[in-house]
Amino acid sequence: MGDSEYDVPVGFIGLGNMGAPMAQRLLQWPGGLTVCDVRPEATLPFTDAGASSAANPAELAATARVICVTVIDDAQVCDVVTGPNGLLRTAAPGTVIAVHSTISDVTAEKLAAACADHEVEFVDAPVSGGAPAANRGTLAVMVGGTDAAVQRIRAPFRCFSDLIVHAGVVGSGTRMKLARNLLHFVSFTAATEAQRLAEHAGLDISALGKVVRHSDSITGGAGAIMLRNTTAPVAPDDFWFLILGHVRDLGEKDLALALELGERLDTDLPLARLALSHLAAGLGVAELPLEKETS
Repeated sequence: MGDSEYDVPVGFIGLGNMGAPMAQRLLQWPGGLTVCDVRPEATLPFTDAGASSAANPAELAATARVICVTVIDDAQVCDVVTGPNGLLRTAAPGTVIAVHSTISDVTAEKLAAACADHEVEFVDAPVSGGAPAANRGTLAVMVGGTDAAVQRIRAPFRCFSDLIVHAGVVGSGTRMKLARNLLHFVSFTAATEAQRLAEHAGLDISALGKVVRHSDSITGGAGAIMLRNTTAPVAPDDFWFLILGHVRDLGEKDLALALELGERLDTDLPLARLALSHLAAGLGVAELPLEKETS
């Protein structure tokens, strides 16, 4: 990379629980950092450390050429980008606006169209990993946008992330984040179901939590099976068939045993029932290999 990629002035809007640690990682950015937040006191740690501050997004966009936005919701993002004091009031052609907030993919597409009218690039760039990863500079960023825009944001993004995935066109980053968070919160719901079963069985659910965190840190949890590039059924002669078939067999056995325990304890386990009925097809190995069918 040439030095010019590191000379671009960066702006950061939204210094909350996620934005502040991300912006903190940009304090040493060679091109300089300008910050903005609706709470003026939130900018003080940054200006004390040498960053500049702007009173509103329009003022920030007068100098910044890559602008990160981490605010709460679609309405705030729209106001920051297209509002009376929004970025598009002053953003120069070629500026890249990157929204890290999780918003609707439709909103992202509409904002990209508005930005294009001003020759400004828009990327939706939601992040995964939470504040701890932001503090360490190890966030994952899922980006939707043009190749040129993604290339321009890679260097500053590396300050707070160690995985940057170009998911596709504008909206794709958000769609990937929604899929990722679907897994996240369905898993949380499954965790509460497992806690109920353990509690009704007279177990210490905090001890169960220790076991889950320990084993998931080794196995990778649900992500450990997300290795294929398609959800289509796996052919019996495919490398993955025996591996995922083994996962299916173990899963169906253990889910059936958990459901039987739940029945004895009068504990309803709706997610476990769904998992048992959908596991094989979801893994792509609903069909048994020929030798097992005929054995």
